[in-house]
Amino acid sequence: MYLSKVWINWHWAKDPYQLHRAIWQLFPGRPDDRRDFLFRVEDLQPGRGAAVLLQSQQAPVSAEVANVLASKEYSLLLTQGARLRFRLRCNPVKSIKDQRERLNAKGGVKSCRVPLIHEEEQLQWLVRKLDGAAQLETARVVEEQPLYFRKSDMGGKIKPVCFEGILVVSDAEQLKELIGQGIGPAKAMGCGMLSIAPA
Repeated sequence: MYLSKVWINWHWAKDPYQLHRAIWQLFPGRPDDRRDFLFRVEDLQPGRGAAVLLQSQQAPVSAEVANVLASKEYSLLLTQGARLRFRLRCNPVKSIKDQRERLNAKGGVKSCRVPLIHEEEQLQWLVRKLDGAAQLETARVVEEQPLYFRKSDMGGKIKPVCFEGILVVSDAEQLKELIGQGIGPAKAMGCGMLSIAPA
């Protein structure tokens, strides 16, 4: 796995959906591949661009829309019981049934995702996502600005939060898998990347 610092030009960084498209350009020759990278915007500078932390399965290559500032290969060496500092920007949501009881393609009632807005619910969501892989020792919720994006002729909005604190490894392999695949929805919008460091 690779961890990289990337700078995205403002034209592409001002909309989360376009920023995701810019990051794809760091991996040329893969138009039909599934996304195997996660990212988090660390510093958005209006009119200039965005500094992004990128986790990927292959090394990124600078493109016209984005520059790779630094990149290193790393492997996760985790042990049960290890205490780790963590940071995770994510989109905590729950699914609810459609109140108008519209049906989906399989004939069941459609469901939709709604954001969890209370801190207690958000922390419970994180505990469920980490279940079996790690336990929270401490965690705080940092409110984030909503992300507005445009995809084709449609617009959208998500309400991310950032969790920071200390976790304790319960199952090293399960935690590695979580780190690799990301946590929760809206990964294309820069959510889901779990960063860890020794506590």
